[in-house]
Amino acid sequence: MSKKIRSFEDYLVLFLLICGALVMLFPLIMLTINALKTPGDYNNFGPLSLPKNVSFAGIASFWTKTHFPIKFLNSFIIAFTVAIVAVVLSVLNSFALGIGKVKGNMWIILFIMLANMMPQEALLYPLYTLFKDFGLYNTQLSIIIIFSIIQSAYGTYLLSSVYGTFPQAILESATIDGASRWQTLRKIVLPISWPTISVLFVFFFVWTWNEYMIPMAFLMSDEVQTIPLALATIQGQRTMDATTLASASLLSIIPTIIFFIIFQRKLSQGITAGAVK
Repeated sequence: MSKKIRSFEDYLVLFLLICGALVMLFPLIMLTINALKTPGDYNNFGPLSLPKNVSFAGIASFWTKTHFPIKFLNSFIIAFTVAIVAVVLSVLNSFALGIGKVKGNMWIILFIMLANMMPQEALLYPLYTLFKDFGLYNTQLSIIIIFSIIQSAYGTYLLSSVYGTFPQAILESATIDGASRWQTLRKIVLPISWPTISVLFVFFFVWTWNEYMIPMAFLMSDEVQTIPLALATIQGQRTMDATTLASASLLSIIPTIIFFIIFQRKLSQGITAGAVK
């Protein structure tokens, strides 16, 4: 088998891709370098220099001051639960609107789109009053409910347009074969639309993980707060040094990077399985 000879254009494209990757990774690299510096190294040599002495003092400081394991667990529980619930709601709503052809579905989708454009600031006071009356204020459940609805609104709008163009011949064949609505959704629609659903799941998780405004207004107790709130607390302290701030930022984004890398493999498997089916 002859070896393929690469042209100059191939190497040029590869070089440009490597340069683009380095540009994209540069902020993360600098964040990691500054997180491993001592305050003295940072003050004497600046943020672009390599650490003279590798130090984990900033990471340890943020870890202990904010009770990072508790904040991490809170963020993971909220983001993971919201991602699952929002995906389920999006699929069920979109199946009813896009394939079930609910009467007035276009108006419903338009209403959902307009509601999705509403700024979060306009929701704070009504939601505060509502959850205060129900005794859910300062609980993780309140954040899960709020963001499950917000994220599912976007997911419903996106999936409805996808399911609206679903091949009718496949659905009619399933109906002739005696498949119920639930069987059609589970055995036909979900396998084909799994790549889109997987992308939504990743987006919902990352978006919820990074949310700050609504959790800040609803999570008052330290034991229920999330990582973005812990990062804001550290930034508000006057004794904050740049290395601790870099360590805090690094620790706050590493979980989402790991989650995305792990789920990227699952996403590729889902695309391959959908193509085979």
